[in-house]
Amino acid sequence: MPTLREIFLPLSGFLIFILAWHGVAALGLYSDYLFPPPLAVAQGIVELLRGGELWDYTRTSLLRFAAGYGAAVFVAVPLGLLLGRCTLLWHALDPLIQILRPVSPIAWFPLVSLWFGIGNLPAVVIIFIAAFYPVLLSTVAAVRNVSAVYLKVAANFGASRRDVLWNVIVPAAFPQIAVGLHIAIGAAWIFLVAGEMLGVRSGLGYLIIDSRNNLRTDLVMVGIVLIGLLGLVIDRLVSFGEKWVKRQWEMP
Repeated sequence: MPTLREIFLPLSGFLIFILAWHGVAALGLYSDYLFPPPLAVAQGIVELLRGGELWDYTRTSLLRFAAGYGAAVFVAVPLGLLLGRCTLLWHALDPLIQILRPVSPIAWFPLVSLWFGIGNLPAVVIIFIAAFYPVLLSTVAAVRNVSAVYLKVAANFGASRRDVLWNVIVPAAFPQIAVGLHIAIGAAWIFLVAGEMLGVRSGLGYLIIDSRNNLRTDLVMVGIVLIGLLGLVIDRLVSFGEKWVKRQWEMP
């Protein structure tokens, strides 16, 4: 159970931020149109809630994120375990991976749109690309950094390759893999919004672009606030899952 300190310190940070936001808006340096105050943004949230659009935008974005991020983890973790264990294969593929990794997922969007059309699938592919490389590279590095002592002890006890993988390598590598999972969340969530701004007519990214076109900067801020809050919730859920896995392996 979280302590009162763990609860109130983050809440105090949010409160200070909102008060500072309100103070800057109250100075009148910018009009409410250019810099909506917190109350205007809250009213925008209520407006979208009453119309049902808020749930539709949020649900669509979360489903796209879950599909793209889940597919990236499903592919990247097993591939990373394989490449981490097979040195020759890793040396063969490492240059190609290092060439493709720096390419922004948005740079792929014109081709992805041509290949997959307009709709959910291109956005999911962009999320997949954004999340794939952080998970893959962290998994490879984690496996390659497993202490040789662990492997020698397992070999001395006659452990099979399967036992070594699941009972030695995966638990030892998991903390570093988890770091990659967290990094991938940020990257995937950022490019989800960017993809929705470019090629679809639904989701939180589309909410921001459509509100800008309609001169509703309060709703633009609603989209920004929701993106931040949902990113925080997703990160905390992954952290909770990480702690649960560690408890199963009796890790500190």
